[in-house]
Amino acid sequence: MSTTYDIPEVLDRREGPHGEVVLRRHGSLLQIIANGCFLMDTSDGRSERLLVDAALDALGDRDAPHVLIGGLGVGFSLAHAAANSRWGRITVVERESAVIDWHRHGPLGELSRAALADPRTRIVEADLVEYVNETSATFDALCLDIDNGPGWTVTEGNDGLYSPTGLASCARVLRPGGVLAVWSAEPSADFEETLGNVGFQQVRTEEIPVARGVPDVVHLGIRPE
Repeated sequence: MSTTYDIPEVLDRREGPHGEVVLRRHGSLLQIIANGCFLMDTSDGRSERLLVDAALDALGDRDAPHVLIGGLGVGFSLAHAAANSRWGRITVVERESAVIDWHRHGPLGELSRAALADPRTRIVEADLVEYVNETSATFDALCLDIDNGPGWTVTEGNDGLYSPTGLASCARVLRPGGVLAVWSAEPSADFEETLGNVGFQQVRTEEIPVARGVPDVVHLGIRPE
């Protein structure tokens, strides 16, 4: 008896500033692949929603907070933030022009079209590490999902974001009492320790249940008032 396997269909392939990025369809799912490494797909979105919700909950009753979402991805975080009227401005920093284009003019627009049309939303094409080092803007929350975690980065240059220097830059663009939320495919006690060492308070890790294996997590820390 033969078995039939779905073969992913490549919808677009481009060379970006950090290598190859691919959008493909696998059955009903859309997938983003970077330099041959699977990044994310449209299968669930629980992790992305928790990332945004955990940051908002940590802000308490702050009025119309401004959130920076690091990484557009398949659009779950942006769509979830835009669906909540409590957020004020929503800034998304994405370094891959191809990903932005797949949302504005391609199939990923199915998830993000309403959010992109929301007047609160602004898309910035930039490298997140460079952006937090250079911007004069400030935010109430940073929701970062650009890698598979602090110990599993997509490109080598992202390592600096999770170092004491990179986290100090994140703290610099956060308003007093602002929250840093970082998605990871696995818990990292070392990263928690680094967050505390650079001055973040109320450091904790929230788990996202998965069907098998190590749970996804969101690392959280608060900039002191």
